[in-house]
Amino acid sequence: MIDLILFTFIFTFLLDRLVEFMVKRIQINRKFLVILIYILIVGLLTFGALKYLPLITMQISQLVKQITGFYTQPHDNVLINYIKTIISNNQIASYLDNGFSFLLKSFTDISKTSIQVMIALILSLFFLLEKPRLKEFTIKFKNSKVAPFYNEIDYFSKKFTRTFGKVIEAQFIIAIINTILSVIALMILGFPQIIGLAILIFFLGLIPVAGVIISLIPLTLIAFTIGGFLKVVYIVLAIMIIHAIEAYILNPKLMSSKTDLPVFYTFVVLIFSQNFFGIWGLIIGIPVFVFLLDVLEVTNKKTTNSEAISKTLKRKR
Repeated sequence: MIDLILFTFIFTFLLDRLVEFMVKRIQINRKFLVILIYILIVGLLTFGALKYLPLITMQISQLVKQITGFYTQPHDNVLINYIKTIISNNQIASYLDNGFSFLLKSFTDISKTSIQVMIALILSLFFLLEKPRLKEFTIKFKNSKVAPFYNEIDYFSKKFTRTFGKVIEAQFIIAIINTILSVIALMILGFPQIIGLAILIFFLGLIPVAGVIISLIPLTLIAFTIGGFLKVVYIVLAIMIIHAIEAYILNPKLMSSKTDLPVFYTFVVLIFSQNFFGIWGLIIGIPVFVFLLDVLEVTNKKTTNSEAISKTLKRKR
């Protein structure tokens, strides 16, 4: 059920933000706008599945064969052999293999994924169409016999939306921008299988910090096979520039100070969340951790003495 729950929450939150953004700027009926957006989404998904799904599956299969072929072939270069040894010893190859297998399985066994996506879209559509009515109905629990339970749920749901939802939204925006910039760089450098690489970069872009490092491994291997060490240098420089744009421009604009985690904490959270939640853990691990920090009132903002005193007085009250 975790796939359906997360798909529903992500679609609902992101599309609700989009609807609210457009309603404030365009004088249009809210329900009509919601229906129009969902018709466009379903149309684009159907068009993409019919036209590009076979191409995407083929390109991902070619990427897997290309990287596997490079890894299995013997090389005379000492540096390449040393890197292959490091990858083998640290089980990075198995992680890459699992990641590519997951992508390939997701696109080949599309029936299960598509059903979950469609159910999540339908649930989010009903939520957005009846949002005012849902608020009116839900607030009735505030004066019922389960009022204490409702107050706790209301408190945590607001914090969850403010932290988890905002971080997920920021991760999606950053992943989309990173994918666009990376695809432009790859096209300039003459990389093959651009669509497959774009999908890989997008999904890895949803993983904070680690996604950039993981994406470098297949990109550098492909660069070496098509252009040698010079092409590797070019792709590393391109990824470094894109990562700098993310770190110094996108993150400060989209992420709050609460999400400015040390790299060590980021990797520890990703390792544990991957073990508990699987592939989803790499995407939702940081947002869940940020939500817990918000509940525990842990923040990177420096508070003044007056703010600390006021917080203490509020707690005593």
